[in-house]
Amino acid sequence: MDLIELEIFAAVARAGSFASAARRRGTDPSSISRSIGTLEAELGTRLFHRTTRSLTLTEAGERFSRRADALLEDFAAARAEALDATDVPSGIVRITASVGFSQACILPLLPELLARYDRLNVDLVATDANLDLAAEGIDLAIRFAPRPLGDYVSSMLRPTVYRVVASPGFAANHRGVQPGDLSALPCLCFPLSGFRSRWLFRDRRKTIQEVPVHGRVQVSSSTALRDLAVSGVGVALLADWLVDDHLKSGRLVDLFPGFDVTATEFETAAWLLYPSRKFLPAKTRAVIDFLRQRLGRPDSRATPPSSP
Repeated sequence: MDLIELEIFAAVARAGSFASAARRRGTDPSSISRSIGTLEAELGTRLFHRTTRSLTLTEAGERFSRRADALLEDFAAARAEALDATDVPSGIVRITASVGFSQACILPLLPELLARYDRLNVDLVATDANLDLAAEGIDLAIRFAPRPLGDYVSSMLRPTVYRVVASPGFAANHRGVQPGDLSALPCLCFPLSGFRSRWLFRDRRKTIQEVPVHGRVQVSSSTALRDLAVSGVGVALLADWLVDDHLKSGRLVDLFPGFDVTATEFETAAWLLYPSRKFLPAKTRAVIDFLRQRLGRPDSRATPPSSP
């Protein structure tokens, strides 16, 4: 038994199939299957139940998986400590964030980050899917939620504030509009629960109003919704990090500055998440510190990293 066999076993256990594990490791399923067969022969027990439709851990496989994960985590920590002996950030940092946040916030900062750390490489996975950090080899994730979820180390990057925005021309044609009037106006909708059907408004007295919204356009890209709002097509509910520059430049107008607005919960934030490890590599620490410096807010309710 060697380290590679343990890594392959862990990859199969996380992926739930030989094919998926093979794709993630850049090899063929038959090679993965042979490695698992060799490992099972060495241990003298079955680690997986195999059917034509599924692959699940046996009881022995569950026990072995817990031990294997701990060993791999210890090895990863030892390797990271050895590589970080000079404490100079180097190597590949694999980051994942939503498509909109990646386009609006991370990509514009990459030239500065790479210039600051010339031995650092970045693999940015821009997706609206919540990837399994361990299974996908993710070093750092940025997620939006009222509170962090999952078995990860987490700390707040910045609170998220939503705004209802429209072009100056649209706003001029609808002077005096109130939240309840949105039901009769063309809204630009994001295809997530709440965002596409009703928006919530909270006034200074903390009274909450639920407003049904409708629109002829629904787009699964927040940056596209922003651009459509700029062009005057309709009204959009978007995060502050996506529209604040446009509000400052006058390309967009905040229709309801006196209200808190959301499609889900009013108190939400962008969270930095990374796998719960005993050692945080210098490369990941450097990126976290950089993102905090450039994207964090002074009013952020930032908390030190903590495990759930």
